[in-house]
Amino acid sequence: MGSYGELMKFKIACLVVSCIAFVASIGVAADDRGKPWKRHTIDDSSRGADGVRLVDVNGDGLLDIATGWEEGGKIRVYRNPGPKKSEQLWPAVTVGNVRSPEDAVFVDLDRDGAFDVVSSCEGRNRTMFVHWAPREKGQYLSEKHWTTDAIPASAGKRSWMFCLPMQVDGRSGVDLVAAAKGNGAEIGWFESPRNPRKLSDWKWHPIYKAGWIMSLFARDMDGDGDLDLLTTDRKGGSRGCRWLENPSPGEAQKQLWKSHLLGGADREVMFMTPTDLDRDGRLDVLAAVRGGDLLFLRQATPTSWDTHTIRMPPETGTGKGVAVADIDLNGTLDVVFSCENARGKSGIMWLSRRKSQPSTSANWLAHEISGRKQGVKFDRIELVDFDGDGDFDVLTCEERDNLGVVWYENPHK
Repeated sequence: MGSYGELMKFKIACLVVSCIAFVASIGVAADDRGKPWKRHTIDDSSRGADGVRLVDVNGDGLLDIATGWEEGGKIRVYRNPGPKKSEQLWPAVTVGNVRSPEDAVFVDLDRDGAFDVVSSCEGRNRTMFVHWAPREKGQYLSEKHWTTDAIPASAGKRSWMFCLPMQVDGRSGVDLVAAAKGNGAEIGWFESPRNPRKLSDWKWHPIYKAGWIMSLFARDMDGDGDLDLLTTDRKGGSRGCRWLENPSPGEAQKQLWKSHLLGGADREVMFMTPTDLDRDGRLDVLAAVRGGDLLFLRQATPTSWDTHTIRMPPETGTGKGVAVADIDLNGTLDVVFSCENARGKSGIMWLSRRKSQPSTSANWLAHEISGRKQGVKFDRIELVDFDGDGDFDVLTCEERDNLGVVWYENPHK
């Protein structure tokens, strides 16, 4: 080795390397986000599960699920089996087969007491469909008793991304607010005719020129008694979180609605959730951001919003969905988020803060949900107590590792 001095230098170098390795291991421990939650599969029978929408279809007090499988071309409904059987595969039915579905939502469109499903499709399909449910309750999970029809006013027109059943004009049955992406993208509403079954009579009214719509919520934003639209637009010159002002029933509803920007025009906003994160009695909005931190828009006055951010932890994918609830049952609202591009990274996590810390400047602590081993592209999130133990579990879809429709069991009790 040479001289005694050179030998000592070598030993010191080895010690430094060992210390660095030790410090690195401490760093991992110090960044310990807890163990992943137990994952339960509701369905993994097809490819590309893309979003979850919830309704109690049979009046048993349990939320059921509608999901579109984008690559598999299936629209599926899952009946909630109750807490004791929630960890098993759920009773399910394929209500229709369509190409490139992006969204599937429950709505009793013909008012016969049975929840139908409306699907929105992109790709070369670019059409919205109604999947008519059988009227007999005992036939609801029988595929042969479902029928599928295209909405003519939607056929081949746009890359449809999302649908929100909403009574817009106060006439006839429920209307359908729909949104698209890409060339000619719009938000608008399909006006329900007197006979909703006569799909050729449904009329389209555009109300906003869009880039790529992710979220739609019906909410009275200005306190005038009618429902406005809260939305996230991730692309184009009008991107950001905004609300569209309902001009109240009349011909003005069939024209462009006035748009109010809340914030996020400089970000690629993904799914949002309306909430009251700071519990001050005013509406807040949280939005996931592709390639950035979570966006927290806090209502300062009835007409003004402050922009804050909540840091995304390291070693996560890019933001996709977000939801808010008291996850650890300590009386403080927590934040749950999902990610895309999460290969080898965390795809779903939750963030907590101390009660004494204000939500706008809190040191949010990150906790694991999905882990890093499985799951690449997760979707929007719903928080539901599926196992009946009193805490919120996390429902979502994953479409790259084909985990399918899954829920993660909250370990807090």
